[in-house]
Amino acid sequence: MGQNLTPVTGGFRIVALGLVMAVAGCSQMGMNAPAQAPAQAPAAPATQTGVPAPATNSADSYDTSTKAEREAAQAAPSAKGTRLGTTVASLGDPTEGGFWLKTSLVSTETKGRVETEAGKSAQVTLKPSGGSNGGGSQLSLAALRVLGVSLTDLPTLTVYGS
Repeated sequence: MGQNLTPVTGGFRIVALGLVMAVAGCSQMGMNAPAQAPAQAPAAPATQTGVPAPATNSADSYDTSTKAEREAAQAAPSAKGTRLGTTVASLGDPTEGGFWLKTSLVSTETKGRVETEAGKSAQVTLKPSGGSNGGGSQLSLAALRVLGVSLTDLPTLTVYGS
């Protein structure tokens, strides 16, 4: 009985092997064909939102102070004022107009003056920053420009209160 099944089993093996080879060959189809990149839609130009146009992205466009306001800020104070301390200042919000310094050296808004290490000074409104002492300050765009400080500099300022 075992001899009668051998031709059937051997034939089954041959058919199974043939099927495996045929299916394996299917995955090889198109290997020699040149590769084609998938079709892509042309890229749309990048758009930025919330960024002013280059023509309005200058310090002049944000500094809304008048010549009279700049002259008043540069005027010598009637009294030197009380020295509150020194701070390192960066550019504050350029869209917030006026002459101001946000600093941890004051707890209430008051009039004052800032002076650079080069001796240039500007009269400003001192505003509490809410930060910790030694945390640095923010100076308005108009005040930075009156002091002749570059917008990217971090000047050390002496702060005086009225």
